[in-house]
Amino acid sequence: MDSVNERILAEIDKISLVDTHEHTMPESDRNDYAVDFSYLFGHYNSSDLVSAGMPSRLMESFRLPMHRYREAYIKRTKLHRNLPEPESKDLTLAERWEAVEPYWEAIRNTAYAKVTLITIQKLFGISDLNKDTYRQLSQAISDSRRPGWYHHVMIEKANIAMALVDIMSTDMDQGLFAPVMRMDPYVDVRSRQDLNYLEVESGISIHALEDLVKALRTVMEENRIKGAVGVKSSLAYLRTLRYDKVTRHEAETAFNHIAMHLGEGPSFSEAKPLQDYMMHQVIRTAIDMRLPLQIHTGLQEGNENIITNSNPTHLINLLVEYREAKFDLFHGGYPYVHEWVTLAKNFPNVYADLCWVYIISPTVGRGLLNELIETVPGNKIMAFGGDSIAVEIAFGHAVMARQQVARVFSEKVEEGYMGEEEAVLLAQKILRDNPARLFNLPIVG
Repeated sequence: MDSVNERILAEIDKISLVDTHEHTMPESDRNDYAVDFSYLFGHYNSSDLVSAGMPSRLMESFRLPMHRYREAYIKRTKLHRNLPEPESKDLTLAERWEAVEPYWEAIRNTAYAKVTLITIQKLFGISDLNKDTYRQLSQAISDSRRPGWYHHVMIEKANIAMALVDIMSTDMDQGLFAPVMRMDPYVDVRSRQDLNYLEVESGISIHALEDLVKALRTVMEENRIKGAVGVKSSLAYLRTLRYDKVTRHEAETAFNHIAMHLGEGPSFSEAKPLQDYMMHQVIRTAIDMRLPLQIHTGLQEGNENIITNSNPTHLINLLVEYREAKFDLFHGGYPYVHEWVTLAKNFPNVYADLCWVYIISPTVGRGLLNELIETVPGNKIMAFGGDSIAVEIAFGHAVMARQQVARVFSEKVEEGYMGEEEAVLLAQKILRDNPARLFNLPIVG
């Protein structure tokens, strides 16, 4: 007879997931940049490589094709981030392996590496990544650069019905992906050059604060019409999540100061009143458009970030003021996990989203899901978001997530907290029904 875990996992494997968060690169871009095994190091693995001691410029040289993709993305979207310059621009495949091998061995214990190995094994049929297999994996990745690969990975292999994607564009296959809009450039305004970019994007001349608000609302409406199902904020990478309620006069003073800067602009303390004011405008506009807000909380991807900026409790003033809004708080707030759970328990307008968490730490993911089941109404829990640039890692993460969710529910059944039927029904809600309902997705069945 099958064990409880085996039975529950079998039922969970049947669920077509709603993936709440991805950064999936357009398939045409993947076919340009996914040239060898370094493609699978274009996102989270790179952070662990640097943490393990790999010089950042050498790491960028190792993943040069994906460095070029990320650099082009940053330039296109005008995000205030910079990548280190690659040390060299002409590494051969053998040199790429030589550069990464000692650091890959150092990070093999991390969940980022484990999800990569799951992907390599279950999607490409290769048992490991080592000196004997990196060429085989590179060839398999190169061979997969063909039309229809995304459909194969998402639908046929990962059993993902729909994924919400944050790439600051609505130009994607909306049969597989639902775009969310990121309005961070309208909040993180620092100079006249920033305003010039927003003028081009919005088609509105920006000479005063009210022009900036008009531009914001115009672009949000355009994105909604083009299929955006929500609004995403990643500003915890750049600043504190505390958005004070400032007066219009304070915001105008900051705007006028910033509009005169042709360089990098004033200090954060001088710019903060305008940024705070504009974040409130984003929320109010989202309410008017009945769009949920996804907010990054907790751990930031990359290295040497300021984790205290992303404590989800910084958002409490917004949660209190904007009761009509729907706040989808990301990543378990890790490491502020109990605070994050408490917000979802206490505030009717807060939803708990476990995207990214399982590949940060499966143990943390299981612990959080356990705690959520015991504390938060089941209609407010969302249990999976792959949060990856590479569609293949989203597949691997989906495999890992199903395993962890099944393990949690089987333990709840075995300890007598709930019955097996109840566990399977709740799993269906948190893996599919809840996000489909929150984001009004056209999911059938």
